[in-house]
Parts: sequence; structure tokens; C-alpha cells
Amino acid sequence: MKLRRLVGGAAAAVGLTAVANRTLAGNAGSLEPALSGRQHTYRWRGIDVAYTEAGNPDNPDLLLIHGVNAAASSREFEEVFDALAEEYHVVAPDLPGFGLSERPPLLYSGSLYVQFVAEFARDTTEDAACLASSLSAAYAVEAAEDAGFSRLLLVCPTTTAMPTQRPALRSLLRAPVVGTAIYNLVTSKPAIRYFSADHGYYDMENFSEEKREYEWTSAHQPGARYAPASFISGFLNRPIDLGKELSGLDVPTTLIWGREADITPLRQGRTLAETADARLVVIDRARLLPHAEHPREFVGVVREELRGAKNE
Repeated sequence: MKLRRLVGGAAAAVGLTAVANRTLAGNAGSLEPALSGRQHTYRWRGIDVAYTEAGNPDNPDLLLIHGVNAAASSREFEEVFDALAEEYHVVAPDLPGFGLSERPPLLYSGSLYVQFVAEFARDTTEDAACLASSLSAAYAVEAAEDAGFSRLLLVCPTTTAMPTQRPALRSLLRAPVVGTAIYNLVTSKPAIRYFSADHGYYDMENFSEEKREYEWTSAHQPGARYAPASFISGFLNRPIDLGKELSGLDVPTTLIWGREADITPLRQGRTLAETADARLVVIDRARLLPHAEHPREFVGVVREELRGAKNE
């Protein structure tokens, strides 16, 4: 009798969890485009990838690759997108598994994103400068030669988001009921705000309620947990030495660093700049997202670096 009650209670708990998961997914609603501009779809290996284009196509191409986290999308560049489009032909995709792009139940990996960046850049841009953030900066570096990038602008680049690969954790997060419940906790509105305050933003006044709502909605689209499951379990890391990779490239590189960044502290930026013979620009009162916190200063840096590239 006790066993029967225990099994019945467990089944009821699983059932309630499944109902809660479905309710939460239903409450999220549809996701609007992350950026203002011309909306397009790029078909890549059977996946529909959403991207936004803005600016005069005759201007130099500038590809924006957003960073990776559970609520990631090209909206990361919202504050600088329109200003950059005044001078450049700007293209910004939502990486496969994020934003408005399709989110099939793949075993996402860092190598998949390296391949995506290279092929997307070849098909949609020409001699583009690439502005990439955090872990995606590593993908841009590895893809640089195949993509034909003319210049790299890397914001707080890193090759490692999580310490090591944990297959059991990835499997747990991909599980249909329990995994979804855990994922929903990690991407709850309080959790999104916590992570933003912990390492994303120096001043949380720059993280508006509208931004949090968009990130939460993005994180609760159908299939949303699959790419973050690989991210959280370390499978989106890259096994490369970023300094050696950059020093071996014939691509001028600028590193842009938030002075207060703690996950990728400024001392790492100084070491990387010295190893790679790259220019380092530091933006005060910023952590991982200087482009979101100080857009005017950030756009000025990008323009100065790209204009200087013309004279090199």
C-alpha cells in the first residue's frame, strides 16, 4: 500500500510539473524581431535562421554575432544597431537555437557555431568586419579565414563559459519534464535579473524591464532549452588558445573590454592583447556588455577602429 501511494504521489508530481511547464510556455507568447531593420531568413543545414539587415548595402559590411547564454539573441546589440547602420551595412543573425531562429533538438556544440559563422558570413557578407561578443568571439576567430573577415572587433572574448563538459547535466536539461522544469527555474525572471546583475551589467539601471521581458520570452519559445543545455553543460566551449589563434591570423583585431568585467577580467584582456598583438580599448563602468551600457562611446570606438583600418 505504501509503495502504491508513493508511486501515485510521484506520478502526480510529474503530472503537475508537466502542466506547469505547459502553462509557462503558453504564457510566453510569440517573440518579436530583436532589432529594427529588414527581416530575413537564411536556410542553413535544414534550420531557418532569422537575421536582421540595416544600412546601405553599398556601405562596408559589418557582421554582429551575439554572445551565448540561456536568453541570448541579437537583441544584445539593440542600443548600437541603428547607429552602426548609419555608416555600415549591418547584418545580425540570431544564432541557431536562439532568438527567432529555429530551435531543433540538436546536440549543439561549439564547432557547429564555428561552422555556422563561417558559412553565414560567406553567403551574406563580403569582406566584412565582424563584431562578436564573449564566447561567440571564439567562434568568429576560428571562422575568420573561411569567412573572409577583414577585421575582428571582440567584446570580452573567451573560449570557456563553463569549466568542463558534463554529459549527464546536458541529458538532464534535455529531459522533457524534469529538464524543462529545471530550465524554467534557470530562466525565470528573477534568475535573468540575477545573472545580469552578477556579471552582465555594471549598472542595473541600464537593464530595463523591457529587456528582461524580451529575454524571458525568448527563453521560453518552443525548443528553447536545447542550445542552452549544451551551453550550461560546457559543450559550447572551444578547446583553443585564443592568443595563439589570433596571432596566427592575418586579420587586424581590436579587443573591447568592460573595465569591471569579472568573469573575463581586464587582466586577461591585457594578456591577450599582448600575445595577439591586438589593440585593447577599455570602457569604464561596464562589465561584459559595454555596448549595452555605453552605446555612444562603444559606437565611437567601432567607427574609429574601422576608419583606421581603411588607412592601414
